[in-house]
Amino acid sequence: MTIRRRVAAAAVCAVSVAALTTTAQAAGTADAARHDGDWGTWSKDLSGSRHNAAEWRITPDNVHRLKLKWVYAHPKSAAPVRSQPAIVDGTAYFGSDDGTFQAVDARTGAQRWSADLRAGLPPGERPPLVWDSPSVSKGRVYFGDLGGRLHALDQRTGERVWTTKVDTHPSATLTSSPIVYDGKVYVGTSSGENANNNGTGDDPAYPCCTFRGHIDAFDAATGALAWRHYTVPQPQAVGTWPSGATRYEPSGAGVWSSPVVDQATGTVYVGTGQNYTGSAGDFDTLLALDHRTGAVKWRNQVTKADTWRAICNTPDAEGYCPGLKDGTALDYDIGATPNLFTVGGRRLVGVGQKLGVYHVFDAATGEVVWRRQLGVPLPGGGISGIQWGSSFDGRRLYIATYFADPGKVFAVDPGTGRVLWETPNPADGCTTGGAAGHPDLCSLAHGAAVTTSPGLVFEGSNDGKFRAYSARDGRVLWTFDTLRDFAGVDGRTGRGGAIAGGGGGAVVANGMVYAQSGYSPEYPSPHGTVLLAFGL
Repeated sequence: MTIRRRVAAAAVCAVSVAALTTTAQAAGTADAARHDGDWGTWSKDLSGSRHNAAEWRITPDNVHRLKLKWVYAHPKSAAPVRSQPAIVDGTAYFGSDDGTFQAVDARTGAQRWSADLRAGLPPGERPPLVWDSPSVSKGRVYFGDLGGRLHALDQRTGERVWTTKVDTHPSATLTSSPIVYDGKVYVGTSSGENANNNGTGDDPAYPCCTFRGHIDAFDAATGALAWRHYTVPQPQAVGTWPSGATRYEPSGAGVWSSPVVDQATGTVYVGTGQNYTGSAGDFDTLLALDHRTGAVKWRNQVTKADTWRAICNTPDAEGYCPGLKDGTALDYDIGATPNLFTVGGRRLVGVGQKLGVYHVFDAATGEVVWRRQLGVPLPGGGISGIQWGSSFDGRRLYIATYFADPGKVFAVDPGTGRVLWETPNPADGCTTGGAAGHPDLCSLAHGAAVTTSPGLVFEGSNDGKFRAYSARDGRVLWTFDTLRDFAGVDGRTGRGGAIAGGGGGAVVANGMVYAQSGYSPEYPSPHGTVLLAFGL
């Protein structure tokens, strides 16, 4: 999964494979969440709802009164902020891109503790930048970092409980936010080996590629590996690239997103990315795994062929990207977290794809129930589609598209895939506010995951605007321009920008709304990015 340059879009079309005519209901942990105003994991709950049913203070009638309450200004760094906060017991937990992890008062932003993840790091190790979001469970905070390490900290003090090196591959990283269930921490491993941000994916002389994606379960108490499912076979040398560099196949199929768990069946669901080389394994696949052993219950591969790395976008791609000739160099992976929901007594699992399709399967069998094309594929690969995650409020699915000229927010019937409303990113997004001064960078695109609370849908844009929509009809009820300088409670000055994607989105908890701002595209600024906290 890699975000690439913007290209022109086409018209939206829709495909319905099957129709159900019953009313959707929340189930399992989504029901339990109605009594829990905290937001303790990336997807709010085990079922991936990204919906806080217990929120009663902020409503469609008063959301226009949301005001900025405090700002945490991150230190200036080379990487944009990504870590969506967890809100538990009055504390906000989140990572920063200077190799630290923070706990602050959720109401005021006052520091409670700060953990320096760089302490004790061996020389030459990649920095511990936090690119995922934490899960807080039974007194511990779990999260991963850029260098492929999984951490457990004491929730009260920030002291390190354990750190596990998940993968020794030099490009391995954790963008997947961990989820905790039944004494285990479930997390996926991805890689930048195919990308141009580490000088390998677009380098003809690089012996591409040797990374293999995987989804793991670790003992929550000790960090010991309980089981692992590799998404591709071990890469083998199969000749050379035109440069003479060794060619390895198959590779890739990283796990970028957070898994979800169905407690009733003990099933872990997670999506996978594209191949870097070759064409094999569980690429572009929704996996259903046994939570105790990692055994595959079923798999559904949504793309027949998808091999891509950054060199496919260069003039020298011939000979390095065979898929350019047959149309299979697409980058159409599943980077979004699944949603579990029940329709008419039937348990379903849905997930968005960078192709722009939202897929819904029978959760027990993997049988396709329906598909809906929301973002049309664009020339150059998977940048128009569904990037990180969607929300389910017990009645409807809420899904956003990325570079779709413009990106849109949709409300969709969970039983049939019928679009109930769609709202384009407002047309003035790049001509108003701070984005107006950067027409070369601004785009009407939604990189962040969708978040909901009763009657409201929260989504941010590359235009720097953070918006609340009516869940009933999609009207924009509130807009806040984040592309400006802010004075942080930590004494630094920060500057917002694009609302954080890369595994992030808004968090609604206990009458407050939180959003990280300053993600790619990075608007010029001498300051670091910001975590913004809003309240009535």
